[in-house]
Amino acid sequence: MSGHKHKKQFGQNFLNNPNVIHNIVAAIAPQPDQHLVEIGPGEAALTEPLLDRVAKLDIIEIDRDLIPALTRRFGHKPTFHLHNTDALKFDYRQLLANPSDKLRLVGNLPYNISSPLIFHLIEQADIVSDMHFMLQKEVVERLTATPGNKAFGRLSVMVQYACQAEYLFTVGPENFTPAPKVDSAIVRLIPYAQPPFQANHFGDFAALVKQAFSQKRKTLRNTLKNWLTTEQIVQCDIDPGLRAEALDVADFVRLANLYSQIKQEQG
Repeated sequence: MSGHKHKKQFGQNFLNNPNVIHNIVAAIAPQPDQHLVEIGPGEAALTEPLLDRVAKLDIIEIDRDLIPALTRRFGHKPTFHLHNTDALKFDYRQLLANPSDKLRLVGNLPYNISSPLIFHLIEQADIVSDMHFMLQKEVVERLTATPGNKAFGRLSVMVQYACQAEYLFTVGPENFTPAPKVDSAIVRLIPYAQPPFQANHFGDFAALVKQAFSQKRKTLRNTLKNWLTTEQIVQCDIDPGLRAEALDVADFVRLANLYSQIKQEQG
């Protein structure tokens, strides 16, 4: 597959270092009875070591030019199932043999779709036991950031509402072909069976978080003025003079739940 022309529109940077591949597979720790899904296998650096260790491996690959080579290499293996489709639009539920099953998701995600893809996957988090992704280091820092950190933002809140997020290790540009201009990192996301702080209306919660971070330099009093009054923000034990980046997930859940309640009362 070394003859493949790397495509900018798919953000293709393929792993080439066996030691890094070994470390990623060790972090995933695939087991013989598990059902894994690999998003964007590229030149199959992770595919091969995963295939021989699991009960089933579904592959999601958008680039049609990679399909023939992947099929030639792995099509004879009973664990291998290939889907030439867009990971951003794919319904992962259709991969489940039984409703009680869970998927483990892995992948070296293209930088240009990483945030929207993670939002898409969070919506299906109830069927996922964990996710191990290689992303741009800056994105992993945002996923795992704590309140008050400059990397903390909408992505941090939405991911940490649904999952435990852990920064595992950094992967330098020299481990890829072609070499990207930035560092990458591996993140582990483990969806909660039940979020520790429960939003009564997830749509309201997601919309309020988006609004709160829409103008990062402004205080909650200003960004949420059409959502909650200053008094209502105080009612949630939150200082209206704070910026969104100072709040934790529990704070946003309290604000969103009050907003949902008021909206319901007003009919």
